[in-house]
Amino acid sequence: MTATTDGSTGAANLRAVTFGDPIEPTTDTDDVLAAARRATGRSVEHLLGRQDEQGWWKGDLATNVTMDAEDLLLRQFLGIQDPETVQAAARFIRGEQLGDGTWNTFHGGPPDISATIEAYVALRLAGDLPDDPHMLRAAGWVREQGGIAASRVFTRIWLALFGWWKWEDLPELPPELMFFPSWVPLNIYDFGCWARQTIVPLTIVSAKRPVRPAPFALDELHTDPEHPAPPRPLAPAASWDGVFQRLDKALHVYHKVAPRRLRRIAMNAAARWIIERQENDGCWGGIQPPAVYSVIALHLLGYDLEHPVMRAGIASLDRFTVWREDGSRMVEACQSPVWDTCLATIALADAGVPPDHPALVRAADWMLGEEIVRPGDWSVRRPQLAPGGWAFEFHNDNYPDIDDTAEVVLALRRVRHPDQPLVDAAIERGVRWNLGMQSRDGAWGAFDADNTSPFPNRLPFCDFGEVIDPPSADVTGHVVEMLAVEGLATDPRTRRGIQWLLDEQEESGAWFGRWGVNYIYGTGSVVPALITAGLPASHSSVRRAVNWLESVQNDDGGWGEDLRSYHEEKWIGHGASTASQTAWALLALLAAGERESRVVERGVTWLAETQQADGSWDEPYFTGTGFPWDFSINYHLYRQVFPLTALGRYVHGEPFAAAATGTAAGREA
Repeated sequence: MTATTDGSTGAANLRAVTFGDPIEPTTDTDDVLAAARRATGRSVEHLLGRQDEQGWWKGDLATNVTMDAEDLLLRQFLGIQDPETVQAAARFIRGEQLGDGTWNTFHGGPPDISATIEAYVALRLAGDLPDDPHMLRAAGWVREQGGIAASRVFTRIWLALFGWWKWEDLPELPPELMFFPSWVPLNIYDFGCWARQTIVPLTIVSAKRPVRPAPFALDELHTDPEHPAPPRPLAPAASWDGVFQRLDKALHVYHKVAPRRLRRIAMNAAARWIIERQENDGCWGGIQPPAVYSVIALHLLGYDLEHPVMRAGIASLDRFTVWREDGSRMVEACQSPVWDTCLATIALADAGVPPDHPALVRAADWMLGEEIVRPGDWSVRRPQLAPGGWAFEFHNDNYPDIDDTAEVVLALRRVRHPDQPLVDAAIERGVRWNLGMQSRDGAWGAFDADNTSPFPNRLPFCDFGEVIDPPSADVTGHVVEMLAVEGLATDPRTRRGIQWLLDEQEESGAWFGRWGVNYIYGTGSVVPALITAGLPASHSSVRRAVNWLESVQNDDGGWGEDLRSYHEEKWIGHGASTASQTAWALLALLAAGERESRVVERGVTWLAETQQADGSWDEPYFTGTGFPWDFSINYHLYRQVFPLTALGRYVHGEPFAAAATGTAAGREA
């Protein structure tokens, strides 16, 4: 394989790879292979042109308008709003409104009451009037759905900050949780890291119960403004829901009698915990929600806006914004440079870009610089484990994640670096850390080991999505694949992971997708891992997966799965074809030896025919998962990296076909 460049090392000037040594086609596949080669070349050029000078890639991360609405509410609460920001955010929010006046949480999805309420309030803050036609439609729909009382807890917390909802009508979250040792149920480490970082500052907010003067009333969003919070019947006392509802009532009583000194000590402990976890760039955990609530909590404890912690925290929020050409402003819930960079590196390498290409070496250098070599919250459960992982974001040293670490190792193994001992040492640390984060059942979660307590999800407060981090098939599949590539396919720990995956396969033949939508993502993650780890393509689990993927292929040759598959069985494996989901299905089928099948040829043809002239793909549908169903993500780079990976493997074959033998194919590339 050879590559040509114009002699420049700038990412924008890199030219497409000239491909050689493809798998020999049969006569029937000549046209498909030719189309795949052309599409691969265009895609390589497009992706190389998007690399930052420092070596990383990053696509926009789109979620829903609650991020933008809550940003405006925060600025209103702190008194730091400015007209340009307010109007730019309002322009974006208006642009996302549906024809019936509502807002949804993913493209093509149903209206969502919490998103609609928060968007409506944000537009009121921006000056939109309640009798404007688009506002009348929104308010009318909210009332039809039960009004503010039917919204999620987080929405009502934001409204309580301005007196639009009573704190007494919200679930209680006492700061004394900080005193619970790690072995006591409902201690903060029983929550997933994203929930933990949000809940700790909210314990302070819940204790303080602040109310800022409301700039207007919201009577139009209640079914009965005189009685905005109708009583809800309690579940039976013998049920878990009933137990936790009664516990919440007891905590409301405790709020009235809590010893002031004890409460002050608890809030100070929470504040120390928050400040200790602030990242160097001022954010918390590399995600927007904990930063928002941490700023509010510290402000309530007396930290003025000029305090260095507060200044850095507020400044970090601006780095989560994307300003668009039309003057609108979108807030990203998170940023994904490490994830995007390792996936882009894998895609380019599998598409035939030489392992010593300058773009890949720069990417490897940047990833090596992002390794996290100090303990974080994960060490509460694994105190003896040495650090050595990678996080998802630019800055998130407290929360490296197992999925990114596995994929970074797989990416680094594809690069021929001038300082190979440096790369090998980083990989060794990453492999050791991932092995140490294996849960008791043999599988892997995303951020913590054994984060499986059944209690956090029962709390009335936790109605906003998944709040624990149990092992998942997609993360476990990526780790198993990485371990196999590193020559550890027969290691007992890898074998336990493989057995867990086999046990978790659905009756249909698919695997559930925790961090991507949904069964197509899970299956596309697991099948390549099993094959790389040594299972033959004839294995019954692999054949069942192949049969399922074949059964859900769309008539146009692509694959798609709607987010509603997380709670409606009829959507499983079904939805409009997308580039990323078609690629995931192809990755599984190619690994399973189906390259010559008509199913694969149709999928490859769909990718080639839907590619745009600049080598990219368009994908308005959300194929990323934050919380299954409750929080959905459109990773704008997914539509580029996964199709390129699938096309590259179709043209050039599987990258680590010999990994299971212990030879760790690819190291000598």
